[in-house]
Amino acid sequence: MSSWRSWHRPLVLFAAAMAVMTVVSAIGLIADDRVLASAAIWFKPFKFAVSFVVYALALAWMLTLVTRGRRAGWWAGTVVALSSLAEMAIITGQVIRGKRSHFNHATPFDETLFSAMAVTVVILWTGTLVIAILLLRARIADRASAWAIRSGVLLTLVGAGFGFLMTQPTPEQRAAGNPDTADVIGAHSVGVPDGGPSMPLTGWSTTGGDLRIPHFIGMHALQLLPLFLVALVCLAPRFPRLRDPRVRLRLVLVASGTCAAVVALVTWQALRGQPLIHPDGATLGAAALIVVASAAACFWALRPAPVQQRPYSHHGSGAGPDSGSGSDFDSDRSQKELLS
Repeated sequence: MSSWRSWHRPLVLFAAAMAVMTVVSAIGLIADDRVLASAAIWFKPFKFAVSFVVYALALAWMLTLVTRGRRAGWWAGTVVALSSLAEMAIITGQVIRGKRSHFNHATPFDETLFSAMAVTVVILWTGTLVIAILLLRARIADRASAWAIRSGVLLTLVGAGFGFLMTQPTPEQRAAGNPDTADVIGAHSVGVPDGGPSMPLTGWSTTGGDLRIPHFIGMHALQLLPLFLVALVCLAPRFPRLRDPRVRLRLVLVASGTCAAVVALVTWQALRGQPLIHPDGATLGAAALIVVASAAACFWALRPAPVQQRPYSHHGSGAGPDSGSGSDFDSDRSQKELLS
């Protein structure tokens, strides 16, 4: 069982710094009543800090699973930590100044900071891509674990990529005819200006589409899919069917496909300028198809394994066609490997 002390240290230290930043931002939310773009000014660094804590810890653990190219993995993780730290420094600095960090082209200094932040995001994405390639090449004994980790990191790359869409001028900004002189270029929302009515906690728009939704779901597949597998292993003592590593593998594949389908659905919904909480008939129909397909796939995944007939042994001690000691041993070993 690998100790947390073997996790990627720069990412662990960065996660610890973001945990401190979460507390600082929470204090800012209470003590600082300033509002920017219709939201409490410390809300953005608070959300980013919480997200970076779980993101960095997940990568720090996954890098212990790399079997080939460990040095490249260490450097990739360090690059992710440093670029993320630079991004948080810019976001926090702009909060202190009372300025928006994203899409800000109001002054040459603000534009420079936003451009620098865009560079850090590209570097972060590239570092995560390198880690994803190393994980795809890693020898992970438990197949369900391998698929959960690899699917999670690939969906994270897709989710992170939506950040690039947000930096493009919106149709309304293009129609204004001043993309080179506007104070704000790019937006989270689609079809409505940023800063309008929003959902509590998330801040996602309730009047238009919001690209932060697929960005969030894709980014955190990195944690959701491995946690889903851990839940299956924890439930295995109560549900014998889950003790079969093949069943867990099939369920992980179903969960990965469902997560990818949900990311595609909320992306399609956001690009049509539709709020998450006000879906139209087409969105509801697509969601229903995902639910039905996922339920059918789960039924398939949970099907019992065929009983393999084995000849009676004349030299063994009672080994017969119902003997399953070998498969039980493999299942127990797979569970132990997964938990470690």
